[in-house]
Amino acid sequence: MYHKKQLFIVITLIVITIISACQAHRKPNEEVQKFEIHRGLNTSHWLSQTEIRGQERVQYMQEKDFAKIAEMGFDHVRIPIDEEQMWDERGFKHTEAFALLHQGIKWALKYDLKVIVDLHVLRSHHFNYDNDQLWKDPEAQAKFWSFWEQLSEELSKYPNHLLAYELMNEAVADDSEDWNKLIAKGIETVREREPLRTIIIGSNRWQMVYTFPELKIPENDTNLILSFHFYEPFIISHYQVWWNDLKDFDGTINYPGLITDSSDFSKYPSATQEILKEQNGIYNKEIMTEKISVAIDYAKKRNLKLYCGEFGCYPSTPMELRKLIYRDWIAMFEENNIAWAHWNYKNDFPVVEAETLEAITPITDILIPTK
Repeated sequence: MYHKKQLFIVITLIVITIISACQAHRKPNEEVQKFEIHRGLNTSHWLSQTEIRGQERVQYMQEKDFAKIAEMGFDHVRIPIDEEQMWDERGFKHTEAFALLHQGIKWALKYDLKVIVDLHVLRSHHFNYDNDQLWKDPEAQAKFWSFWEQLSEELSKYPNHLLAYELMNEAVADDSEDWNKLIAKGIETVREREPLRTIIIGSNRWQMVYTFPELKIPENDTNLILSFHFYEPFIISHYQVWWNDLKDFDGTINYPGLITDSSDFSKYPSATQEILKEQNGIYNKEIMTEKISVAIDYAKKRNLKLYCGEFGCYPSTPMELRKLIYRDWIAMFEENNIAWAHWNYKNDFPVVEAETLEAITPITDILIPTK
């Protein structure tokens, strides 16, 4: 009996030792690690908002790009993808595009960059054009949910603490309740497969902060991040952009203070006058912080992380003004514990020179302060 007891003790000790050794060498449990981000870049115009295909698209984002993003000090990338890039009109996947997405994710993870996959533009919805099909057509809504079924199937192999989903970019619904219904089913679609995946949700109407009070999200879901976009003051961030009516505006702009002198508006086309009157005003860091306070309060009440997924200035904005507004944007985000991703990496709002990948240091030194 004594020997049996000794043998039992020895076996028990061996089992405990083996279990302890296994636990010591096992990989971190991803299910208890949160998806945490701080400062990132949008890898835009690669799998979204571009006509490039074939080898040109393959070459647009390479391993060296992800290495450069990490080298500059960013900790994540937001990868926008469009329906027309990823699926044909019947809803079948374009295998080359999905291969590029997987390659981009793997490169990002290789350089310790976390990833947000953002469904940016749908055939039934584009944030800059009048297209309300998504809100009226049940088939378009069903297709949207099916995209997330397929994306979840493709991407669920990546650890939860390294990759997150953004259901859709800049919803523009006449009725915010239509957006709430769409994302409720979208979240449910992902949760059936991935209960712990982080999902990023923006408010209605271009992810502006003003519609946060109308946003409805599931209660007790802690794996959500709330997102807004912030390009205010718009006359500075989009000064002389070619794609809207500010392209005709060549007036003097200022920051901080009154953005531009309204006495000169009459010499511009009526469409330009309209946007100038709507967007002009007095701006500084305190005023901008007050503008986003509705989103800050909404996130705090729900104990959820807040994320500015897009902000930035077009290069035609004078550099000295860009530096002033960037300093205040970043200070505002940092002071309010808001994670952020600059729009974008090397296209229309770049932080590097497209050909050389040389950092535009007046901007990157503000985004990522050197020690």
